[in-house]
Amino acid sequence: MKIALIQAPLIWENPQANREYFEERINSIEQEIDLIILPEMFTTGFTMNPKNVAETMQSETILKLKDLAKNKNTAIIGSLIIVENEKYYNRLIFVFPSGEIEYYDKRHLFSLAGEEKIYTSGKEKQIVEYKGWKICPMICYDLRFPVFSRNTEDYDLLLYVANWPKPRTNAWDILLKARSVENMCYTLGVNRIGFDESGHEYVGHSQAIDFLGNTIINAEESEGIIIADLDKNAMLEARHKFGFLNDRDAFEIV
Repeated sequence: MKIALIQAPLIWENPQANREYFEERINSIEQEIDLIILPEMFTTGFTMNPKNVAETMQSETILKLKDLAKNKNTAIIGSLIIVENEKYYNRLIFVFPSGEIEYYDKRHLFSLAGEEKIYTSGKEKQIVEYKGWKICPMICYDLRFPVFSRNTEDYDLLLYVANWPKPRTNAWDILLKARSVENMCYTLGVNRIGFDESGHEYVGHSQAIDFLGNTIINAEESEGIIIADLDKNAMLEARHKFGFLNDRDAFEIV
């Protein structure tokens, strides 16, 4: 699978400007790509003021993602603020080339910023099947909770979209590798760069890591698009050789 990670600055609470930015970036990709991944809250930045920027599942952003996915014949992933039944969700959208959508609502809300006071937590882990791959999408703070992301479904690819701030970049780098090693899967992390309205700085480090914890590619702090090839057969051979997942614990998440 060929994937593209888009590491970008986000314009604060300006969905139109961010839509235009990502549309231009996506259309600039000349290679055939299977999967394009955008950061967390890619239309607004990580805001606790959803009232004026929340969208519905029939919004302009959703329609634009469907058009882009169809025109580029690729799947596109990113999270944005969705309002349903007067509740706000930090929702990751997985748009298939066909225009079909599956989604995951962020389970672990970032209490340090009061996210749990504004947004409603998701309850279900989501596994998306695409082009023969089983993909487990997560959002930012979920990265700190390995039990929830434990590979009990034999998924192939674990991914995190994020607005992960500069002071905790070391934790981001360490935890992405840890999730890869413990779950014997490819792991992708897509983070933003730049400053938000509160002065928090983000330095990216979007990256792709293989099933043994080796870095395939790292964007470091640069704005732009990084592309990586993932080899499912190599991952399956490693799983067969080492058998680590055979010894994992059985448990239920409530």
